[in-house]
Amino acid sequence: MKPRILFTVIVLMILCSWTAADQNNMTKISWLTGTWENKTPKGSIYENWSRINDHELAGKSYAIRGKDTAVFENIRLTEESGKLFYIPTVKNQNAGLPVRFALKELSDTKMVFENLQHDFPQRISYTKISQNELVAEISGAMNGKERRQEFPMRRLK
Repeated sequence: MKPRILFTVIVLMILCSWTAADQNNMTKISWLTGTWENKTPKGSIYENWSRINDHELAGKSYAIRGKDTAVFENIRLTEESGKLFYIPTVKNQNAGLPVRFALKELSDTKMVFENLQHDFPQRISYTKISQNELVAEISGAMNGKERRQEFPMRRLK
């Protein structure tokens, strides 16, 4: 094989492997898309996730009170340079600036993001229980003590 053809084949193989890895990561998290409800004694909290493009999901966490919708946070779950990041912007926190959590674990049913420099939480995870059930969890140290909150959710659509 001529060197030029060999070089072209190698470059194409590398590009295809990068594309396959990107699609694989986004495919693994695609189960998150939809609207999810967490029922609490004070009412329901919702998360809505939609696919923006091949490298990003957009989410928002909100509650409905009467005819009003109160948005708690807007979230980007994005792939940058082959790495996934969970980037929430929470109303009245962090001066309204987004906070980045880097992917630490990813499987077909679980994703864990971490930012050890953040006050609380340091870890955010989503675990798929079934097609229509998941558990979101925030955890980490707060005032020197480990803390964890789980949010069981059911898919509405």
